[in-house]
Amino acid sequence: MRIYMEKDYEAMSRRAAQVIAAEITHNPACVLGLATGSTPVGAYRYLADWYRQGQLSFKEVRSVNLDEYKGLAPDHDQSYRYFMQHNLFNHVDILPENTQVPDGLAPDPAGECARYDAYIRSLGYAHLQLLGLGRNGHIGFNEPGDSFVKETHVVDLTQSTIDANARFFASADDVPRQALTMGIGCIMAARRVLVVASGADKADAVYNTVCGPIVPGCPGSILQLHPDVVLVADEAALSKVTAAGVPVCG
Repeated sequence: MRIYMEKDYEAMSRRAAQVIAAEITHNPACVLGLATGSTPVGAYRYLADWYRQGQLSFKEVRSVNLDEYKGLAPDHDQSYRYFMQHNLFNHVDILPENTQVPDGLAPDPAGECARYDAYIRSLGYAHLQLLGLGRNGHIGFNEPGDSFVKETHVVDLTQSTIDANARFFASADDVPRQALTMGIGCIMAARRVLVVASGADKADAVYNTVCGPIVPGCPGSILQLHPDVVLVADEAALSKVTAAGVPVCG
């Protein structure tokens, strides 16, 4: 795992965007695994700016998103399809048919999960998988548990995740209790994984992901077994990692 420490969120976002842009430049028809949440927003902003400046094109890129809330329509302002449209897709030249997000309204959620797995497999998995990191170490919506779930699946969200996401809804009661999420198997099948983290509230999760035992109680810890992981984080998120003496790049 290569770890890049940046001073703050803005510098972290720029570095992460550079990693994504390099992948697209090297392979214009790449498959990007994309993440939602507050952490990747800055990177998406840089990518959109570089597209507008003529430095980058998404025209041949295909994307697969990590997850979607169960029960939210694509046009719901808290759905992850809506998030992707408003933070990236509407601002670049990616073709709509080349963007995939799990269907949160699928009448057969298990069937939708199987379809999503089959689609990602048909693409040969992601060339670059972008991940945020939850405060409890979750990646996608793979929550802490007794085992690593390989396939795309419906997950019950933990109370800590519901609490963390409540700020995006009118009240905590409005936060969906379930989500469809790409499984650990799909994430680990990506050729490269890019993890982004920011803020002191992520310091424990980052430390457990990088330095802790590989256990399903911290889903991110499985990334220690991946051959090509890049972690880009700010000083606050890496504070416990650097205190432990783990070498980082500036």
